[in-house]
Amino acid sequence: MVTAATTSVTEQAVRFIETVRFEDLPAEAVRIGRRCVLDGFGLFVAGCAEESIRILVEDARDQGGRPDALLLGAGDVMVPAPIAARVLGTAGHAHDWDDTQVSRDPRHQYGLLTHPTIPALAAALVMSQRLREVSGRDLMLAFLVGFEVECKISEWMLPEHYKRGFHSSGTVGTFGACVAAAKLLGLRGDMLARALGIAASMAAGIRVNFGSMTKPLHVGRAAENGVTAALLAARGFTADRRALDGPWGFFPSTAPRPWRRSASGPA
Repeated sequence: MVTAATTSVTEQAVRFIETVRFEDLPAEAVRIGRRCVLDGFGLFVAGCAEESIRILVEDARDQGGRPDALLLGAGDVMVPAPIAARVLGTAGHAHDWDDTQVSRDPRHQYGLLTHPTIPALAAALVMSQRLREVSGRDLMLAFLVGFEVECKISEWMLPEHYKRGFHSSGTVGTFGACVAAAKLLGLRGDMLARALGIAASMAAGIRVNFGSMTKPLHVGRAAENGVTAALLAARGFTADRRALDGPWGFFPSTAPRPWRRSASGPA
């Protein structure tokens, strides 16, 4: 059995991401995944009515760039994948109605850990458009793998992360988006680990901005930065391969008292 004593959390994550296949997914996970996708589509549409999305769409039009993916709410206008993901992600969280990860662990006193669907789904959608020939199975696999890694990271950190002022849907969501994009790009080994390393340095969002347009932008930026991290890693951009739990990594830097499991159960 692989344990944290012999393999780092980052290494375990990489192994899971690169080896899991659609056939490995439980039927119940796929069923719930379909519901999450449908819910996400509805939230993207609903978010289009917000002034914040109008501003982001105008900004995206001004930036222009490679026509990778459709710009939400702009007809047939296409923009680079990271920018398309930014708008999608922000729209999906604009009303704060997106699904939530809830823990029954008493140490998670807030109960709610993160909003997992939107970052991973936005990334999977825009990367599928950029790559052009992606099957529905591959899209769903990428989304669910990103979703799973995002939720595991969120639960691992306990409430310390949130209590320190971080908005987990923005910070942890970056990893969900990165994993979804990386899975579609076929990243493996060191390249995949470095994508997580880039994402770790781009993960952001602080609770002081709750109640403003910037709160949903946290999720939009999570989707954008996750896609960017995967694309940069695919080009050979480097980062530390132990970015989750290595020295000065994401966990020790943003949640210094993580969840741990002993031989007899949760500590």
